[in-house]
Amino acid sequence: MKRKLLPLLAASLFASCLFAQKAKPIAGYAITAPQKGQTGWKEVRLVDITTGDELRPIYRTSDQVEILNARTGKPVVKKESNSNNALTKKVVNLDDELATKDRAPGMDVNGNAQVLTMDAVQLKRLKENGLTNLAMAKKEWKSIYDKPFATNSAACAYDKKHERLYYTPMSINQLRYIDLKSKTPKIYYFEDEPFGFVTGLADVENQIPRMVIASDGNGYALSNDANHLVRFTTNKNPTIADLGALTDDANSANYCVHNRAGYGGDMIADASGNLYLVTGNRNVFKISIASKLATYQGTIKGLPQGFTTNGAMVEEGSKVIVCSSQSTVGYYRFDLVSMQAEKISSGESVFNASDLANGNLAFEKAKKDKKDKRRPEIVDEPTNQETDMAVQKQAVQPEITSKYDISVYPNPVTTGAFKLQFTDQPAGRYQVQFLDIAGQIISKKDITIHNHRQVEEFRLPAFVTKGTYLVKVISESNKISYTEKINVE
Repeated sequence: MKRKLLPLLAASLFASCLFAQKAKPIAGYAITAPQKGQTGWKEVRLVDITTGDELRPIYRTSDQVEILNARTGKPVVKKESNSNNALTKKVVNLDDELATKDRAPGMDVNGNAQVLTMDAVQLKRLKENGLTNLAMAKKEWKSIYDKPFATNSAACAYDKKHERLYYTPMSINQLRYIDLKSKTPKIYYFEDEPFGFVTGLADVENQIPRMVIASDGNGYALSNDANHLVRFTTNKNPTIADLGALTDDANSANYCVHNRAGYGGDMIADASGNLYLVTGNRNVFKISIASKLATYQGTIKGLPQGFTTNGAMVEEGSKVIVCSSQSTVGYYRFDLVSMQAEKISSGESVFNASDLANGNLAFEKAKKDKKDKRRPEIVDEPTNQETDMAVQKQAVQPEITSKYDISVYPNPVTTGAFKLQFTDQPAGRYQVQFLDIAGQIISKKDITIHNHRQVEEFRLPAFVTKGTYLVKVISESNKISYTEKINVE
């Protein structure tokens, strides 16, 4: 009898270990309401994607938080309006103000006009709270402005290098971040530094609901209308810059990145210097940071009806997790290549969220074996934007062979050409791509491999300047088989 029980116990232990392994939580930062199913995006929590439950709170509206200036580290001081400013002295009846379609004269925290404006929606809300004149309204608006998640937020990005969660409140042009390392809650504001161009709650076009930390270590945020890609650096001397509008790829004529139906959503980044926009209506665009070119990748399939895609974060490889601000039915995983989605959370309900964030990059390079530095870097990522859309939807797996079958030399390149040596590479057609560091193709060459050992020369275009570039070799089946970084001198 004991002999029969031993295999059963062993099987039970194996099953328990397997279950424990599968139950390992996938964590992500989420901007949520206080409770599941509620709206009002003013709290942040670390959530377990596999169950939909909270792992730990990050910021709650009831928390006592120290508000500091991001440049000086000193406390942010609430500034009173400039008494010499005529706007603060002028008493305007809010009923009269609401009767006009024009926005009320605005002010920033220093009392300067035309920087932060109150629109009719804001004025109406303030009036409902018992305010009767514009001067009182502006004072109340300043009080709201000072709060960490003043007017809700739908854009955050996790900086794992510095352990910060960057975000921006909707309708307020200011970058802020939560210090996740601090033992006591601390939030930093980049005071008096414009972050975007929004003029009020009704200015939906200029609101920023998308944000991510890219592979270059910089943060990127995108307005609803995709006319403002804002970059912010995360180093010791951070800078904020508007890079301008995105441009639609010519092959994406039927899908426009500026389409109002796609407002909202989120951004993720890959390991090759690209961004991916997941719009609120399930469309996915690949964005080159260097050229600001947006290329339609496909529409997510398999999501429940009414499930808006408001938050996104990378799980691993080509797998992306999305959440909805409207639905609590679950968190879903979709594949950037097939665009097929499946439910990933096991709980009956999850926190509906306006945004998700973690520190993962799509198609991140596998860690190289330290014992063998000769091994080429294998990158599991879809082909460049010029690849036919039908091919992009095919499953992409890295071609990994047991031999070091491709090498590039000389490196650095000093003669305007380099050579590729193929050893024991399967016979067939291949494409050699020469790309800039952002992943954009500069030149390419088709070759046919038919020998046990074969050497091919690749000449650089005359306009190529000194710098760092990438060489990719792609098999006929469109599987990424080899990627190498080279320097041109």
